[in-house]
Amino acid sequence: MNIRSLLEHAYRAALEAASPARLLAPHLGGDRPDFILAFGKAALPMARAALEAYPGVTALVIAPRGTEHVELPASATLMLSSHPVPDDSSAAAAEAALERLGALQEGQHALVLVSGGGSALMAAPDGVTLEQKGALTRELLRAGADIGEINTVRKHVSRVKGGQLAAATRARVTALLISDVVGDDPSVIASGPTVPDATTFAQALAVLDRYGIAAPAARQHLQRGVDGQIPETPDTLPHVTNTVIGSNRHLLEAAQAYIEGQGVRAVILSDSFEGEASELARAHAAVARSVERFGNPVQAPVVLLSGGEATVTLRGVGVGGRNQEFALALLLALGENGFHALSAGSDGVDGSSPAAGSFLTPDSLHRARAAGLNARDFLERNDSGSFFAALNDALITGPSGHNLNDLRLIGVGLPED
Repeated sequence: MNIRSLLEHAYRAALEAASPARLLAPHLGGDRPDFILAFGKAALPMARAALEAYPGVTALVIAPRGTEHVELPASATLMLSSHPVPDDSSAAAAEAALERLGALQEGQHALVLVSGGGSALMAAPDGVTLEQKGALTRELLRAGADIGEINTVRKHVSRVKGGQLAAATRARVTALLISDVVGDDPSVIASGPTVPDATTFAQALAVLDRYGIAAPAARQHLQRGVDGQIPETPDTLPHVTNTVIGSNRHLLEAAQAYIEGQGVRAVILSDSFEGEASELARAHAAVARSVERFGNPVQAPVVLLSGGEATVTLRGVGVGGRNQEFALALLLALGENGFHALSAGSDGVDGSSPAAGSFLTPDSLHRARAAGLNARDFLERNDSGSFFAALNDALITGPSGHNLNDLRLIGVGLPED
């Protein structure tokens, strides 16, 4: 097996070993729920596993359009919705979830299965129109706001986020969450629709100020909240239990186990990297070169693994996402005679690109020049997806039904076979 194949197999093996169904299985089989609600990028496999454990239970499943088809029993209603920007289907999904949960009685039990992406897939705007909320999300993404900041704003222009979904029912709620956020804070996953919210209208307004975002309708609504004219999101939900059952650490450990099973050492640097993709890439390049030259912090040969979530401040209108932007910046930071590497999202879709991520090889820069591609120009216009597609180095998987954040693998000092 060559190094590129090793890295790709490690990525795919990690997705399989840390699949939503496997993460969910230990938490099923107890108290039979009266209703199951599943939403997010992993909604379909999570719902299927739950319905196999509790056959005949009525369920509502809200998944992104384009998700790989998963057969569901007749007791389940499937609604396909929009991600990353909500649309009318997202609003319809949110209304359906609120209605179904609201119809449950005290003494009944709802099982709620939450995964990343739920913020866009269920949108019930409050104080703004759906179009205004979508524009606000795009502005925050373009400005480089992190997921915590984005969620703080979205919780306060919504009727479902920030614990408000769970507050809509009198039933007991068991929420099982798969994390796609650094630190695995349940209040951040899908904007915390089942989790008490510690953020405030004032903090949401401060995010808009920080990034210079006008959004007059949103500002007016948030100011009403600051002035006490609108109730804050719930800070306590005694009828709800939230448990995080899967995270980026599971993905990294599964990839590590696969690589070491092939007789190659693998070291996890961290599951908590976050920040601008280009800056993270330069830091990873420095570590990889230190390993190569000085055996510090670990000896080569080794595969360095890292996770977390990068952000990208858009300057151009190219094709790509945070993983391919990271890969292209890593290529430039390593320079000539680089390393084999792979940066890919566990959800199988990297930003505006059809790829999950991209590979690097030691001769990537040489091949790019031979093809007339200027790597720095592509990076400056945020067109990493086009760059790696032209080199046939994009990893295409399609939507995976996972959402355990990103996986980065850098092979240092490995023999080619």
